Amino acid sequence: MDLIKAIFIAIIEGLTEYLPVSSTAHMIFASSIFGIQEDEFVKMFQVSIQFGAILAVVFLYWRKFFDLSNIKFYLKLAVAVIPALGLGYIFDDKIEAVLGDPVPIAVVLILGGIVLLFIDKLFKVHIIDDEKDITYKSAIIIGFWQCLAMMPGTSRSAASIIGGMQQKLTRKAAAEFSFFLAVPTMLAVTVYSVFLKNWNHKGVEQKGYEMLMQGDNMLMFLVGNIVAFVVAVVAIKFFIGVLTKYGFKPWGWYRIVVGIVLLIYFTQFK
Repeated sequence: MDLIKAIFIAIIEGLTEYLPVSSTAHMIFASSIFGIQEDEFVKMFQVSIQFGAILAVVFLYWRKFFDLSNIKFYLKLAVAVIPALGLGYIFDDKIEAVLGDPVPIAVVLILGGIVLLFIDKLFKVHIIDDEKDITYKSAIIIGFWQCLAMMPGTSRSAASIIGGMQQKLTRKAAAEFSFFLAVPTMLAVTVYSVFLKNWNHKGVEQKGYEMLMQGDNMLMFLVGNIVAFVVAVVAIKFFIGVLTKYGFKPWGWYRIVVGIVLLIYFTQFK
């Protein structure tokens, strides 16, 4: 992978991380279509540039994240992220195995799209419009919903937003809590992939940071995070507007169309 391809992947990450369309699926498909070799560094890069997307949320909602007087906000995020940390660590190898097969990911993309077409009718009661009114019980339930995204193609954003709506949050409140929850979740995943996980890169067991020290990898990592940050800032503002006005149906139809196209592509032409 060269710098141009790294920027391309970072743009996709920034655009899709906070949309209910699965950023992982889009990056995997883009890598395959544009001939990016899916080696261990590419896998680590796709995960680690989520750090840039994390900063986009902190940047847009900086008052919330740096309000040290609102300790309950941090506690709710801590409670909500526990399921993903535990289950993600347990099923890490199984998740990575699925990442190598795009066909089931395309199927999940389609099925998730069908769910989104009906989700507004399924959860009609929305009485919570502020993060302060979310209980610790609701926070951990949303955290378990987020775990559905461990199956690539599901979308972490979609799973946690639906979980929020199931807990009677409004669309906007559910989306924003999903954004907030993404910060500790993706930060933990990024730290794990860069500093803790052993990658079998070119037949040698290496940590992520050791791979970053080779060739132009560090440059791609830094540029990728910057690009993901800038694009994610725009994408978050756009998503909130569309979600508030139109609900989930546009994203549902998008997932179905893209999933069918990719399913045909990977079963007939690859």
